[in-house]
Amino acid sequence: MNKTDYLSKATRTPEERLLLSRVWDQMEAASLRSVPQATHFLSPDEQNAVARLLDAFGNPSHQFWGGYTEAQRKRCVFLPDWMEWEDYDEGETPIAALRAVWYEGDSLTHRDILGSLMGQGIKREMVGDLLVDKSSCDLLVCPEIAPYLLQNLVSAGRTKLSVSEVGLHQLHIPVQEVKKIHDTVATLRLDAVAAAGFSTSRAKMADYIRAGRVSVNWQATERTDLTVKAGDVISCRGLGRCRLAETGALSRKGRINIEMERYL
Repeated sequence: MNKTDYLSKATRTPEERLLLSRVWDQMEAASLRSVPQATHFLSPDEQNAVARLLDAFGNPSHQFWGGYTEAQRKRCVFLPDWMEWEDYDEGETPIAALRAVWYEGDSLTHRDILGSLMGQGIKREMVGDLLVDKSSCDLLVCPEIAPYLLQNLVSAGRTKLSVSEVGLHQLHIPVQEVKKIHDTVATLRLDAVAAAGFSTSRAKMADYIRAGRVSVNWQATERTDLTVKAGDVISCRGLGRCRLAETGALSRKGRINIEMERYL
C-alpha cells in the first residue's frame, strides 16, 4: 500500500487525514534524513489516531512522550533505525519545561494560564500539559517557543508571573484528587456506567452522549449502548472525567457491582 492507502485505512475524518498526513511526512523524514523527528503535542484522541496509522504501517520505531509518565498531551517522536530511545540525549529532548510562579495570595487556574498563552499567539499544539499548583504552574512546551515565553509570558490576566526554565526531573506534578464511587448498574452500557460515575440520571447521561459530549478513552462516541470495561476512562464535557476502576460480582438483585473513580 502507498501513503494514500494507509491514510484511507486509518482516518475517520478530514481533520484526522490532515493530521496523519503530516505525521506520515515526519515518519518518512526520520528514516530518510536519519535524524529524530517529533510531531506537535497530540491530544489523547489524536494519539489514538496516530497509533492506528502506525499499527497499519507495522509500528516503526516511535515513542509517545509528554515529559512525564502520566502526561495526557504527548508528542510522537520518530527515531532513525540506528537510534534507541535511551540514546536520545537529554539535550535533544523534544519537550522544554517552564515554571511560572505568582504571588501566593493570588489564585490561577488551568484556564487562566492557557488563556494567557493563547493571548500571546501560541497555538495549542505547541503546548503540552499545564501542571497547576497553588502558586506555580509547570508548562510543557515545544523547545522552539521556550525562549519567547521566557521573555514575554509576564502575566495571566492581572496576575504577574515570573517564568524560568526547569528540568523535566524537577516538575511539580499535582496529586490528582479522586472520589471513589461504589454503585450497582443493570448493565455495563456507557449510559448506565457514566450516569453512576457522574451521579446523574441515566436518561440525562444518554442525552449528553447523543449530543456528542462524551468520550471513552478520549474517543468521542454517540453510542449510548457502547459496552465499557474496567480501566476505561469516560469524559463528559462540562462534568469532567471518571474511570471504571473495577467490576464485581452480581448483587442479590442481579445488578453488577462497580467501583468508579471520579477525578476532582
